[in-house]
Amino acid sequence: MNKTHIALASALIASVSTLAHAADAAPAPAAPTPDWTVTANVSLASDYRFRGISQTDKRPAISGGFDVGHSSGFYVGNWNSNIDADFFQGGNVEMDFYGGYKGTISDFGYDLGAIYYYYPGSGRKPNAAVVKNTELYVGASYGPVSVKFYYPLSDFFNAENIYGGGNAGGSYYVDLSGAYDLGSGFGVVGHVGYQKLKGAAKLAEADGHVTKDYTDWKLGITYALPNNFVAAVSYIDTNRKYLGATGHKVSNATGVLSISKTF
Repeated sequence: MNKTHIALASALIASVSTLAHAADAAPAPAAPTPDWTVTANVSLASDYRFRGISQTDKRPAISGGFDVGHSSGFYVGNWNSNIDADFFQGGNVEMDFYGGYKGTISDFGYDLGAIYYYYPGSGRKPNAAVVKNTELYVGASYGPVSVKFYYPLSDFFNAENIYGGGNAGGSYYVDLSGAYDLGSGFGVVGHVGYQKLKGAAKLAEADGHVTKDYTDWKLGITYALPNNFVAAVSYIDTNRKYLGATGHKVSNATGVLSISKTF
């Protein structure tokens, strides 16, 4: 018997019992909360922007992943997307693996963990670098507002045309984000990020000027659709003018359209 039939049968039995024994009927016990939860997601977007910079050379991206969480607060997950192979030294897929612990103290939430960025196929071409990065992160939230601090370990993306490669000790990224429910299925999301690069990590702007920091921001509108679909439109920009491998400006102002679904 499938779950739908079981639920219907249980409802009928409870209904008959209530009619026959209305005086002494007891409420059914609440279903126990599972120790483990598994969710998945998939998304289609007109561009994949990471910290304000296009990772697909301003082309569409399809992405998806899954998360496994335990009632204690521990979690692990994976997220994947197509990327621009020229920008990532021959790699055309980004695979992120992460894990951590979430909890609350009074009305405040916190999140501690690590994330590993893996780019299979990068470095296989002659004179190409292997692109990878590992970051530790710590985050805090209060209501609809959150802040998260990322700190890279040793080399930072390892590629001259991405973030300069080499030891980048002392670099960091700060992400301040917020979301607000407007009602009727609509919501607004906002984000401001600041990337500080130290050590060998650096970025060159379109005019050749080398920079060691930049700011990115985002403002978007979301709309909840049936069956756990969400449509979104976002305005994304940075205060720098970086070029991709093909010469396109990959950090300028843009609008991004997306539709996503959770399972």
